[in-house]
Amino acid sequence: MDSDQQEVIKLENVWKIFGENAEEALIAARDQGLSKNDLFNNYGCVVGVAEANLSVQKGEIFCVMGLSGSGKSTLVRHINRLLEPTAGTVFVEGEDILAKTEADIRRMRASRIGMVFQNFGLLPHRTVRENVALPLEIQGASLNDRYYQAETALQAVDLHGWGDRYPGDLSGGMQQRVGLARALAADPPILLMDEPFSALDPLIRRQLQDQFVNLSHSMNKTTVFITHDLDEAIRIGHRIAIMKDGAIVQIGSAEEIVTNPQDDYVADFVANISRLKVIHAHRIMESVASYAARQKKDVSLDDFAIARSDMTIAELIDVAAVSEHPLSVRDEDGKTVGIIDKARLLHGIRGDIQ
Repeated sequence: MDSDQQEVIKLENVWKIFGENAEEALIAARDQGLSKNDLFNNYGCVVGVAEANLSVQKGEIFCVMGLSGSGKSTLVRHINRLLEPTAGTVFVEGEDILAKTEADIRRMRASRIGMVFQNFGLLPHRTVRENVALPLEIQGASLNDRYYQAETALQAVDLHGWGDRYPGDLSGGMQQRVGLARALAADPPILLMDEPFSALDPLIRRQLQDQFVNLSHSMNKTTVFITHDLDEAIRIGHRIAIMKDGAIVQIGSAEEIVTNPQDDYVADFVANISRLKVIHAHRIMESVASYAARQKKDVSLDDFAIARSDMTIAELIDVAAVSEHPLSVRDEDGKTVGIIDKARLLHGIRGDIQ
């Protein structure tokens, strides 16, 4: 994402501690640096989120991932104030949502922040159309308006013609698409996705990932996407936040995290991720001047194969396989910005080039 994009979501020093002695536990955590286990043993409190700081830009898919109990689902529920933080501030589109009334928050959830849950959350006694139209009903929209927008949302998720059926008539993948349609029906600028595809079969899951990414881009949604699956985060996210014991350990692109893990925990997390679809040409290329110096002669790029700087190693392999010459890496303006020869490509595959 561009660095000058508009900031849509911002969390500053957010803590969530569950328990009767939450305030005392918070002071101890801040002043004494007590661990999650220490706070539980000494105060009987559970740390859900520990001093979280993050920002999400307009149009970004921001993935939050971690193992079960890491705090990722707790974190996302602060954005639409389903949970109140023990400490810290939460801003949505520049507004401090902790200062808002309950009525304001309900309106915000109905119109500005859509949410999709892992367990679908559909009402079994309502038709698919009625489920999708629910946020508009809460807003007070007329029956015609909410059914029209519900049908539009169902078409967007390839469920046209299913509006009169009930959730029990649909497969798990179709029910999850209904949940996505419901989140889209009011056309909110922000989506919160709490492990929405984790209960689905791998093939259906991949199809929904593709569909969601396409919808998010075409509708310019800003999304916080919760997952425990690093492959899923890498596949759909612009940036990833990795959590452990309620704390955010590292934030960065998939490429940044794989090539420069912050600590041993993150290194172990990404150890089995293939570099082929994560590392890009700009990371492993060398400058034209450096390449020419190694050749000890002037270099003509006329015969070089052409590659884009945003190509992954997997894509570079495909280009290199049909050419005897090195790759001329070009930017979006068509200017050569680097060279990748076969040896450098192999070193990139092995991970020798960071």
